[in-house]
Amino acid sequence: MGKIICAGLGPGDPDLLSVKSDRVIRNARHVAFFRKKGRQGQARSIVKDMLRDDVTEYPMEYPVTTELPFDSPEYRQLLVDFYEDWANRLEDLSRDHDVVVLCEGDPFFYGSFMHLHTRLQGRAEVEVLPAIPGMVGCWNAMDTPFTWGDDVLTVLMGTLPEEDLVRHMQAADALVVMKTGRNLPRVKRALAAAGKLDDAWLVEKGTMPGQRIAKLTEVAADDCPYFAIVLVHGQGRRPETAE
Repeated sequence: MGKIICAGLGPGDPDLLSVKSDRVIRNARHVAFFRKKGRQGQARSIVKDMLRDDVTEYPMEYPVTTELPFDSPEYRQLLVDFYEDWANRLEDLSRDHDVVVLCEGDPFFYGSFMHLHTRLQGRAEVEVLPAIPGMVGCWNAMDTPFTWGDDVLTVLMGTLPEEDLVRHMQAADALVVMKTGRNLPRVKRALAAAGKLDDAWLVEKGTMPGQRIAKLTEVAADDCPYFAIVLVHGQGRRPETAE
């Protein structure tokens, strides 16, 4: 029997993959990856120059992304069925050979593979290769330290209700907001209410070609892809600024 290996891809630059993920991907005969219908997929784009000529690819196409509210019953059922279907397929494939599943960022940090990992327990051998989370690549792209001293780092999803965003933002020192996109207007209002909008930055395609870094106040509400990240740097204790 083979096994299912989830290779974390990191923030986007192929040079930032772990040595182990790089080796596993280059040697893989069977590779699966998530993507939106009609798209190549971010994961597939990252490894486009790494795959063997004889690789067999398995695009796992989401049945829905942003077309429905993420908390609607229909959205949830479509995703439940999707993950169950692919857990079954991967289990079957792994009976004969290893299958490498690609996952942007770190697989266990909001990665889609988590939903497959849970379903595959006791059904197949699964190995997960960790990676640099996308947000780490983004704040390093800004070339500015992100947390100081005893700063508390808070990571939020832009899909949260606005009142929840405000509450968490007010308590945060360093702040990361993921899943922005169409949620950006709500994120900006929440940051303004928390008194943090002027200190916020948007990083799009961090560490990749086309990388963009901009003050959030200068970004239009409709000018933000789903996977761009909003950052607010911590301002904690710094020895060089101590009185």
